[in-house]
This record gives sequence, structure tokens and C-alpha cells, in this order.
Amino acid sequence: MKKIISVLLCVVLALLCAVPALAVCDGPESFGAYKHVFIIGVDGAGRFFNEAQTPEFDRIFEDGAVDYTARAEIITTSAQNWGAILTGVSFLQHGLTNDITGSEERSSDTEYPTIFKYVRDAMPDAELASIVNWDNISSGIIENDINVTKLYPGNDDEGVCEAVCDYFNAGNAPSLFFVQLDSVDHVGHELGSKADEYFKQIEKVDGYLGRMYNAIEANGLMEDGLFIVVADHGHTIPGGHGGITKRETDVTVAVKGKTVVSGGKMDLITRNRDVAAIALYALGVERPDHMTARVPACLFRDVLGEIRFVKNDYADRILSSLSWIITVITGMFGF
Repeated sequence: MKKIISVLLCVVLALLCAVPALAVCDGPESFGAYKHVFIIGVDGAGRFFNEAQTPEFDRIFEDGAVDYTARAEIITTSAQNWGAILTGVSFLQHGLTNDITGSEERSSDTEYPTIFKYVRDAMPDAELASIVNWDNISSGIIENDINVTKLYPGNDDEGVCEAVCDYFNAGNAPSLFFVQLDSVDHVGHELGSKADEYFKQIEKVDGYLGRMYNAIEANGLMEDGLFIVVADHGHTIPGGHGGITKRETDVTVAVKGKTVVSGGKMDLITRNRDVAAIALYALGVERPDHMTARVPACLFRDVLGEIRFVKNDYADRILSSLSWIITVITGMFGF
């Protein structure tokens, strides 16, 4: 066992410490090719879109790229992960927790802003918007002083879906748009990730995804739009999250757009935080030097991908490597 662990650690560290490189393959240019990026976050869904009946998800991403084993932050709680997804840095850097995001309003005067701030700086007149079920994201993660339209329909995914459809049917065309749905997480806490009710809730949310996508498409925004679905974490079999088992750390990242690899699987080191780099790249906004999010291999037809920037967060690289080994070993026993 010690020998296996040593080999795994060497392989992981070799991958993580390689020289960063961005390679190009055949295809149209993706940097700045999109006018709109739509990020739909499904709290608590983990990898389990792959195990539920999701005809709308399958329809939307039939010609897109999907990864069901992207990795969450090693502390699989909501603020740590939504914070990483929106800032592009690890939880060790952005420092956000459920308690902090519930008690402190966030401004742009922070060391690790969200992608909303970078897009606002690059596009001063752009429409930016978020519609969420969990209000901590609106007040405690997305900055409150950069003119982002924020809607909070209440603790109800049906209400969020209706608000999203109404927003687009009113003629809005945001450059960056974020949605968070919360009901799957509630069922996961109560019944766990093997319960029939858990998968039924994912299937119900699948219907919401279809309705929201249809509203975006019907208003002519997908021609130059990138549509992303991402989960923050999964759930254990009994229910709950926060640990590093595969059921908690394996998450869905799915991307559809005109320059996305059809049937693409991304790569073995894709993380949910990479959504931040994907969004900025699509909109043609330069990524800040401190960001550890990266564009996964062959997500876009003209980009082979890049190695994650180890120098920006050594502690995260070491902890992530060790936790990955533990996750793989425990995963052999079904955890």
C-alpha cells in the first residue's frame, strides 16, 4: 500500500509541477468569441447528473463537452466552492466560508475578486446579473459595488427558474450571468446520494435547466453564448458533505458553445474552479496572474489546455495531491 501511495504521489506531483503551456489545435479562435456566458450552478448535485434521467441536460450538451469527475475544493462546502468557482482561486486564498458569506457584504476592494469584477473592469457598460436561491452568493461572494443586477426570488428553485425566464423574455442580454439552484442539496442532506428522492430532484432540476436554456435560446443569445452547468459538491451515501470522498468531490462541469469540442471530456485535472478561467477566456478578458483556474484541455477546439499554475498556490497543490490520493483509495471501497 505504501508503494502504491508513493507512486501515485509522484505521478500527481509530476503533473502539477510541469511547466505551464497553452497549445493550439485546429479550430476557430475561442478567446473573445462569445458575447454572453451563462453559468448555471446546481448545489449538491456532484457527479450525479450522470446517474439520473436528465433528458434536458443530455439534449443541451449533446454537442458540448461534459466532465462528471471534475474535482471540487477539498473542503466540500458551499461557500468554499462557489467562492472558488467565481474567483478562480482555492478556498485557501479566497477565505470565504458559509458563516462569512452570511454575515459580511462583499465589495470589490478585496485581494481575490470574482469574475464579475474582471468583466466589469474590461466592459464598463456590460449587463451583469445573478439570480440565486442561496442569498449568501449575492451578498457575500459577488461584489455589491460593481453594478451587478441581483435577484433573490427566495428559497425556491421553481421561483428562480421563473425569474430567469422572465429576465430573458424581458429582452435582457447580459455579458455574464450566474444562477444557483439549491433544492438538490436540501434533499442530499436529508436523504443522501443513493436515495431515489435525490435522483428525482436532479431530474426535476433538469426540467428547470431545459426551461432556462430555452428562454436564452429563444431570445437569440446562444448564437454567441457559452452555456455552463457546474456543481459545487456532491453528497455522501447517508447525506451531507464536507469531506473528500469521491461522492463529495467528483462534480459535473458541462459546457456548450460554438467553439466547444463536441463530445469533449476535458482532462484529468479539471476542477470546478476552472469555470472562472473558461468564462473569462470566452469573453476575451485576460485572466489575472494570481488565478489558479485554467482552461481544460480541448474544451475549446483551438485550445489543448494548460498545466495548472503551481506557483500561485503551493499549499493548495500539496493538499489537493494528498487528498486526491486518499479519495482514490477510499473510492475503491465505494465511498
